[in-house]
Amino acid sequence: MSSTERNIQAVKLPMDWAPDSWRSRTALQLPTYPDAAELEGVLDELRALPPLVTSWEILALKQQLAEAQEGKRFLLQGGDCAETFDACSSDVISNRLKVLLQMSLVLVHGMRKPVVRVGRFAGQYAKPRSADTETVDGVSLPSYRGDMVNAPAFTEAARRPDPRRMIKGHARSAMTMNFVRALIDGGFADLHHPEYWNLSWVGHSPLADEYRRMVNAIGDAVRFMETLSGSEVHNLNRVDFYTSHEALLLPYEESMTRQVPRHWGWFNLSTHFPWVGMRTAAVDGAHAEYFRGIRNPIALKVGPSVTADQLLRTIDLLNPEDEPGRLTFIHRMGATGIAEKLPPLLDAARRDGRRVLWVCDPMHGNTESTTNGYKTRRFRNIRSELEQAFELHAAAGTRLGGVHLELTGEDVTECLGGARELTESDLERAYKSTVDPRLNYEQALEVAMLIVRKQAQLGAPTSA
Repeated sequence: MSSTERNIQAVKLPMDWAPDSWRSRTALQLPTYPDAAELEGVLDELRALPPLVTSWEILALKQQLAEAQEGKRFLLQGGDCAETFDACSSDVISNRLKVLLQMSLVLVHGMRKPVVRVGRFAGQYAKPRSADTETVDGVSLPSYRGDMVNAPAFTEAARRPDPRRMIKGHARSAMTMNFVRALIDGGFADLHHPEYWNLSWVGHSPLADEYRRMVNAIGDAVRFMETLSGSEVHNLNRVDFYTSHEALLLPYEESMTRQVPRHWGWFNLSTHFPWVGMRTAAVDGAHAEYFRGIRNPIALKVGPSVTADQLLRTIDLLNPEDEPGRLTFIHRMGATGIAEKLPPLLDAARRDGRRVLWVCDPMHGNTESTTNGYKTRRFRNIRSELEQAFELHAAAGTRLGGVHLELTGEDVTECLGGARELTESDLERAYKSTVDPRLNYEQALEVAMLIVRKQAQLGAPTSA
């Protein structure tokens, strides 16, 4: 057993915590359900339903994240901004999985280190909003907070928070997880045949030749190893794959928080890797209180308003034992703000010797509205923030250990620029997101190639 594994097992969680202790704190971004009795009945029903993930999967991910903190792995976390019940289909799920596998293929080939693959799906059904209500033509209704809360149509019935949607969200999450597991166990991710992961973009993209060269090089390497050994290389026909979502809807998360045989403590068994969004990350808030007590690896979004003192207080609360793999900070500063806002946080954590995994979200700080009314992000700003993140970490003596992206395996037109130089007029062609703009499959692959090139440019080591 390694020292990292011993540390993970030795940590004890706080005794003054329970899955419902968050209820004594101020809870932001939660819907107001009109029928309290109906809500409690739904939560009782959820508590009796099977979990979506297992405790040993959670602990395996925590071990891999601990290795990412040491520079031995790189975290790729990506998926939809907000899943919808209607998009729980085989094509959408398999294409989303394909693009993440393609990205990880590029990263493994270029960085020469294992990639931790984490999908933003199988539970990303609730979203924070800037206002509790939305007004159209003088009519005010509750804001759409994701399919697990209400529906996007602007009617009183659709916008009413319905607790039974949590049951449907659990079912959709289970269907998604089941299909992903079946694909992976069935050889969908077999490195002997990475060409099977191709989406239609390979035939016409400006990036196609570069990607094909990577695929051919990996195929040649696998065949070479097998020729030398005289037998098939094992463990190349499947990969580890984990899920994540913003644990925003605390009543749902509480109902999925369980104790399990042979492991001490409490696990959130709705996902492997829950995170706290920027709007709900207050140290004295309900979400931080909930996260304080679960054994899952956890992440927090860190925005430009966070100070070094706030960051250290958050670490003290959520990882007081400095457990490896426990805590990830996902910084999202914006291309124009990262150079000023990130270095003080990196310096504070480094000076105190705090063990965290630093991840860049180059999406959320770069959102804007176009002249024709679309919410979008410019690829050049996404690229700029990501490149600056690598440079700032190198200058601070810290390590950028991952990336967090909103993306899809579909041919959408939601973010401007990229290899095809999408313009504002292109947004009208295939803008499908109900909340935030996502990278399409081609732009996502371009980000993976960018990461590899930037690490090579900086001369970053491939492992610690």
